[in-house]
Amino acid sequence: MATKVPRNGTSAGTQATLTFLSASRAIMVPMSDAARILVIDDDPKIRSVVRRGLVYEGFRVTDAGSGEEGLDKARDQTPDLVVLDLMLPGIDGLEVCRRLRDAGDEVAILMLTARDEVKDRVEGLETGADDYLVKPFSFEELLARVRALLRRRPTQSGEVLRFGDLELDVDAREARRSDRPISLTTTEFNLLLLLMRHPRKVLTRDIIMDRVWSYDFGGESNVLEVYIRYLRNKLEASGEQRLIHTVRGSGYVLKG
Repeated sequence: MATKVPRNGTSAGTQATLTFLSASRAIMVPMSDAARILVIDDDPKIRSVVRRGLVYEGFRVTDAGSGEEGLDKARDQTPDLVVLDLMLPGIDGLEVCRRLRDAGDEVAILMLTARDEVKDRVEGLETGADDYLVKPFSFEELLARVRALLRRRPTQSGEVLRFGDLELDVDAREARRSDRPISLTTTEFNLLLLLMRHPRKVLTRDIIMDRVWSYDFGGESNVLEVYIRYLRNKLEASGEQRLIHTVRGSGYVLKG
C-alpha cells in the first residue's frame, strides 16, 4: 500500500506529497559494491522516506538538510548520484548543482522540485542536472530514474589524493608514503580519507565521529584516539614526519 508523506509546497495554498510505493522485494547488493547516493532536501519527512526506500533497494545513502551540508558531505565522500531538491534554504539546489559542476564533479544529479514550469526545468538542466522530477512523485518513478542515471554514468577515472609525500588512491583504497605501501583497515582508510579531503583544516571530534562512524560512541569513548594512534604508527613507521596533529580542545588536523 502506498504511504504518502505531506510537504508544504512552494505555491500558496498548495501541498505537495511524495508517494512511497514499497518494492515487492529487496534487491540484495553487497554494500562494498552498492552505489553511494546523497539525498539533499530540507524536508525531514521526504529525506526519511527517500532514504529508507533507497536503502531498502540496496544503495548506500547519506542525507543533508541544506545546500551547505550537502556540499560538505559531497566533498567528504564523493557520491555516485545526488538527489537534489531545488528549493533549499540558503544555498539553493541550482547553486549546489552549479558548484558541483564548477568543481569538475561529474556525479549524476536528479533534481526534485514542486515547480512545474518549463523554464524551471530548463534552468535546472542547463545548470548541470541530469534529470528532473516534479513533486508529487511515486518512489517507483524516482527509483527508475535513479537506476537509469546510474546505468549511463561515465566510468570515472581513479581519484588520487596527495599531501606532501602521502598518497591515497581512493578507488583502489591504497595508501603510500614516498615509495612505501601502507596497509589500512576500512576504518583507518575512511579516517585518513576524511583528513586528506580537508588538509590544514581542524576537524572536531564530533565531525570525525559522525563522518567516519556515523554515530556517537559517547563522550567517554576513546575509539577515535585509538584509530588516530593506529594511523600515526603506520604513517610514521619509517621515521617520517608527523602529519596528523592534535589540536587540544578542538580535534585533529592534517598538516606538514
